[in-house]
Amino acid sequence: VQLQASGGGLVQAGGSLKLSCAASGRTFDNRNMAWFRQAPGKEREFVAVINVDGDSNYAGSVKGRFTISRDNAKNTAYLQMNSLESEDTAIYYCAAGRSGYYAVSDQPRAYVSWGQGTQVTVSS
Repeated sequence: VQLQASGGGLVQAGGSLKLSCAASGRTFDNRNMAWFRQAPGKEREFVAVINVDGDSNYAGSVKGRFTISRDNAKNTAYLQMNSLESEDTAIYYCAAGRSGYYAVSDQPRAYVSWGQGTQVTVSS
Protein backbone atom coordinates (compact mmCIF):
# COMPACT_ATOMS: atom_id res chain seq x y z
CA VAL A 1 0.00 0.00 0.00
CA GLN A 2 1.24 3.50 -0.81
CA LEU A 3 0.58 6.39 1.55
CA GLN A 4 0.31 10.14 0.96
CA ALA A 5 0.33 12.44 3.98
CA SER A 6 -0.97 16.00 3.86
CA GLY A 7 -2.34 18.78 6.02
CA GLY A 8 0.76 20.09 7.72
CA GLY A 9 1.57 23.76 8.05
CA LEU A 10 2.45 26.64 10.33
CA VAL A 11 0.18 27.28 13.30
CA GLN A 12 0.40 29.30 16.49
CA ALA A 13 0.63 27.60 19.85
CA GLY A 14 -2.82 26.61 21.04
CA GLY A 15 -4.07 26.16 17.50
CA SER A 16 -5.23 23.07 15.62
CA LEU A 17 -4.35 21.13 12.50
CA LYS A 18 -5.79 18.00 10.91
CA LEU A 19 -3.46 15.67 9.03
CA SER A 20 -4.66 13.21 6.43
CA CYS A 21 -3.08 10.02 5.14
CA ALA A 22 -4.54 8.71 1.89
CA ALA A 23 -3.79 5.09 1.04
CA SER A 24 -3.85 3.34 -2.30
CA GLY A 25 -4.66 -0.35 -2.63
CA ARG A 26 -7.46 -2.60 -1.46
CA THR A 27 -6.22 -3.70 1.97
CA PHE A 28 -6.44 -0.45 3.91
CA ASP A 29 -9.23 -1.69 6.16
CA ASN A 30 -7.16 -4.76 7.06
CA ARG A 31 -4.19 -2.77 8.42
CA ASN A 32 -3.40 -0.89 11.57
CA MET A 33 -2.58 2.73 10.85
CA ALA A 34 -0.21 4.91 12.86
CA TRP A 35 1.34 8.35 13.02
CA PHE A 36 4.94 9.02 14.00
CA ARG A 37 6.91 12.24 14.11
CA GLN A 38 10.52 13.29 13.93
CA ALA A 39 11.90 16.57 15.17
CA PRO A 40 15.31 17.90 14.05
CA GLY A 41 18.12 16.03 15.76
CA LYS A 42 15.76 13.52 17.37
CA GLU A 43 14.71 9.97 16.65
CA ARG A 44 11.37 9.15 15.11
CA GLU A 45 8.78 8.78 17.84
CA PHE A 46 5.37 7.20 18.08
CA VAL A 47 2.34 9.48 18.20
CA ALA A 48 -0.80 7.38 17.79
CA VAL A 49 -2.16 4.15 16.34
CA ILE A 50 -5.61 2.95 15.36
CA ASN A 51 -6.37 -0.70 14.76
CA VAL A 52 -8.75 -2.26 12.28
CA ASP A 53 -11.56 -2.18 14.86
CA GLY A 54 -11.11 1.54 15.47
CA ASP A 55 -9.44 1.23 18.87
CA SER A 56 -6.62 3.72 19.44
CA ASN A 57 -3.53 4.27 21.57
CA TYR A 58 -1.56 7.47 22.08
CA ALA A 59 1.80 8.63 23.27
CA GLY A 60 1.56 10.22 26.67
CA SER A 61 2.72 13.57 25.35
CA VAL A 62 -0.27 13.91 23.01
CA LYS A 63 -3.02 12.07 24.89
CA GLY A 64 -6.04 14.29 25.36
CA ARG A 65 -4.90 16.69 22.62
CA PHE A 66 -4.63 14.50 19.51
CA THR A 67 -7.23 12.15 18.02
CA ILE A 68 -6.52 9.48 15.43
CA SER A 69 -9.33 8.22 13.23
CA ARG A 70 -9.90 6.35 10.00
CA ASP A 71 -12.46 6.27 7.20
CA ASN A 72 -12.22 2.90 5.48
CA ALA A 73 -14.62 3.98 2.74
CA LYS A 74 -12.13 6.70 1.78
CA ASN A 75 -8.97 4.68 2.48
CA THR A 76 -7.83 7.55 4.68
CA ALA A 77 -6.50 7.95 8.20
CA TYR A 78 -6.52 11.23 10.09
CA LEU A 79 -4.77 12.91 12.98
CA GLN A 80 -6.66 15.79 14.58
CA MET A 81 -4.23 17.88 16.60
CA ASN A 82 -5.55 20.41 19.11
CA SER A 83 -3.88 22.63 21.69
CA LEU A 84 -0.65 22.46 19.74
CA GLU A 85 2.60 23.25 21.51
CA SER A 86 6.00 24.24 20.19
CA GLU A 87 7.24 20.79 21.21
CA ASP A 88 4.89 19.31 18.60
CA THR A 89 6.97 20.83 15.81
CA ALA A 90 8.20 17.94 13.64
CA ILE A 91 7.75 16.10 10.40
CA TYR A 92 4.75 13.82 10.78
CA TYR A 93 4.68 10.45 9.04
CA CYS A 94 1.80 8.07 8.59
CA ALA A 95 2.46 4.35 8.51
CA ALA A 96 0.56 1.18 7.69
CA GLY A 97 1.00 -2.17 9.37
CA ARG A 98 1.07 -5.58 7.71
CA SER A 99 -2.18 -6.69 6.15
CA GLY A 100 -3.98 -9.08 8.49
CA TYR A 101 -1.56 -8.48 11.36
CA TYR A 102 -3.52 -6.87 14.16
CA ALA A 103 -1.11 -6.56 17.08
CA VAL A 104 -0.82 -2.88 17.98
CA SER A 105 2.71 -1.51 18.18
CA ASP A 106 4.45 1.78 18.90
CA GLN A 107 7.64 0.63 17.16
CA PRO A 108 8.51 1.85 13.65
CA ARG A 109 9.76 -1.61 12.64
CA ALA A 110 6.19 -2.94 12.96
CA TYR A 111 5.05 -0.86 9.99
CA VAL A 112 5.70 -1.79 6.40
CA SER A 113 4.56 1.27 4.45
CA TRP A 114 5.33 4.93 5.12
CA GLY A 115 4.11 8.21 3.74
CA GLN A 116 6.51 10.94 2.69
CA GLY A 117 5.94 13.11 5.75
CA THR A 118 4.28 16.46 6.27
CA GLN A 119 5.85 19.35 8.19
CA VAL A 120 4.08 20.75 11.23
CA THR A 121 5.52 23.92 12.73
CA VAL A 122 4.08 25.44 15.89
CA SER A 123 5.16 28.97 16.72
CA SER A 124 5.16 30.13 20.32
